[in-house]
Amino acid sequence: MRLLHTSDWHLGRSFHRVGMLGAQAEFIRHLVATVRERDVDAVVVSGDVYDRAVPPLAAVELFDDALHRLAALGVPTVMISGNHDSARRLGVGAGLMGSAGIHLRTDPSACGTPVVLSDEHGDVALYGLPYLEPALVKDAFEVERAGHEAVLAAAMDRVRADLAARPPGTRSVVLAHAFVTGGEPSDSERDITVGGVAAVPAGVFDGVDYVALGHLHGCQTLTDRVRYSGSPLPYSFSEANHRKTMWLVDLAADGAVTAERVDCPVPRALARIRGTLEDLLADPALARHQEAWVEATLTDPVRPADPMARLTERFPHTLTLVFDPDRAADGPGVSYARRLAGRDDQQIAEDFVTHVRGAGPDAHERAVLRDALDGVRVDDAAREVAR
Repeated sequence: MRLLHTSDWHLGRSFHRVGMLGAQAEFIRHLVATVRERDVDAVVVSGDVYDRAVPPLAAVELFDDALHRLAALGVPTVMISGNHDSARRLGVGAGLMGSAGIHLRTDPSACGTPVVLSDEHGDVALYGLPYLEPALVKDAFEVERAGHEAVLAAAMDRVRADLAARPPGTRSVVLAHAFVTGGEPSDSERDITVGGVAAVPAGVFDGVDYVALGHLHGCQTLTDRVRYSGSPLPYSFSEANHRKTMWLVDLAADGAVTAERVDCPVPRALARIRGTLEDLLADPALARHQEAWVEATLTDPVRPADPMARLTERFPHTLTLVFDPDRAADGPGVSYARRLAGRDDQQIAEDFVTHVRGAGPDAHERAVLRDALDGVRVDDAAREVAR
């Protein structure tokens, strides 16, 4: 059976101030063409279909168009909700859509109920694990502590129990939206940290033939059987070196996996350039970036006059301007953003306590800060679910 694995469409999202709906529509056309031309048997979409819980109408219309195109091909599609999606909104009409071959898996309680497809070698069970917000599903999965590893392990126990009751030789695929240990994040994914721990070990998914992951935006192979497709388009300059692709996965009769990367259309190259303003304007080696979307970091010791206007004369698609003067990392003139670079919310809060009173928080205080930060994030997630 041949699967096309994709994720993280983020329909409705912009790249800085540039609307991406046209590029997203081009990707959908490419996806449909790939399904048709490469004899794909099923499409799997591993979450973050939309960029936010209540997407703009144009994004909903594009999603509707994608589903109609896929259904017209007669190729089954299995899709889960991600942490950016509203599971309830995405799942509306799931029962009716299933009869058209579009299988939306947004209900955590259905983790152990697969979509069963067949080929000449027998059945393939596809299990959809939507994004599992630990604090919201902890009780339903009967786990003591609200953590990503605990709830995913409980969901996978349901998957393995269902699979064990199926005929011998049934092959299995799991779709999941999670941060798995070994994955390389970028700047454009929303933080899903719980209790200071976001990543779960790949071993949680043992016992199935292929795991189609979503959440991280870079295409990655964690093991031969556990892969991220990555987002089809870039959503931050940290993705400048990404090759945006989908996975074409062949599942053999014995469950063996072979996978090929299929390139996605590139709307415009990304470039991150750094130096003094005069150097950036004069360096001939940078000519290749003149049609790219550009993030320029200026290292001038004193902020030059009209830097954006001057940069856009040479690089008309400059979107971001960063000032990072060449100074000592702890010098008095270092920007607040630079001092915070690489620190998560917990570290920033702990640094603030240290700055205010001259001593860092103890273990109890760190736990209080962590609980407060988790509470805010979980409350935001709960409000999105309720909308």
